[in-house]
Amino acid sequence: MADLKLFRQDVDGRDAELQGSTVALEVELQRRVEAGLESMLGVRFLASEYPTGPWHKGRIDTLGLDENNSPVVIEYKKGSDSGVVSQAVSYLSWLDSAHHEFEALVRAKLGAEAAESVDWRNPRMVCIAAGFSHHDRVAVHRLRERIDLVRYRVFGGGLLSLLLIESTPGSPRAAVRSRGKEHLEAVGSGDKPLDLAAPCAPPAGLRDLYGELDEVLTASGEVEVAVLRHYIAYRRMVNLASVIFRPKHEAILVYLRLDPDAVELEEGFSRDMRGIGHLGTGDVEVRISSAADLEKAGPLIRRAFEAA
Repeated sequence: MADLKLFRQDVDGRDAELQGSTVALEVELQRRVEAGLESMLGVRFLASEYPTGPWHKGRIDTLGLDENNSPVVIEYKKGSDSGVVSQAVSYLSWLDSAHHEFEALVRAKLGAEAAESVDWRNPRMVCIAAGFSHHDRVAVHRLRERIDLVRYRVFGGGLLSLLLIESTPGSPRAAVRSRGKEHLEAVGSGDKPLDLAAPCAPPAGLRDLYGELDEVLTASGEVEVAVLRHYIAYRRMVNLASVIFRPKHEAILVYLRLDPDAVELEEGFSRDMRGIGHLGTGDVEVRISSAADLEKAGPLIRRAFEAA
């Protein structure tokens, strides 16, 4: 996987904390990742060591809901144990049979609106380990599930880093594609093209401009593009951009994962969205109505890519 992104989290503690039994290290790793779950993985925390009941006989290390409202299972391993992948995949059978239970948990932790917005089309599994074998990396591409393989490292001073080394988009039912120009033909369920009447689809008057925007958003490296209910998400480890169409205004709105305080905002082109409700994710809105706007947005898009 090209152009991988490194995520870092500064945490208190000494390296000695990580020198111990396998179980102790996995618990400490889990604690640190959960402390920065949303910033590092784009996942809202729901539960730790969540029991899956007597039939499935297991406990999910971390259960969450990502920024695109997909259920997330996270599993940790100290070493390079291939079992972490099969273990995470096995919990999908529990998720498939526990929609009401999961939504009740979301309602209790995040509220009714979040529970009603859960997107069951493509649950996400994140496997975090010290390393993955060549066979692990090949095997995930043979599965229909959406899986992120993430390698962790701990450096002096208690610095934890996460590195995405492999990612698979999952089942075709999720309307997900990899980087490419075949956007309108490739996304959708199986060989079925994207429904151009869907709320998030580009209207006829904006398709050419969107095609150019799509190329810019995917040009810097491998990016996953997910066609969701109300917006199109461009993601690496987390969303770097969300795209929404405004045909009445002949404009495309792009919400970028950037700190508005670090951006020179321009009236009519970009604005700070903190505290303003909107579809998609990202704190900087960029309004694109022309090729000139797209060219001006290029540097901001590249910065969002680096931040994601």
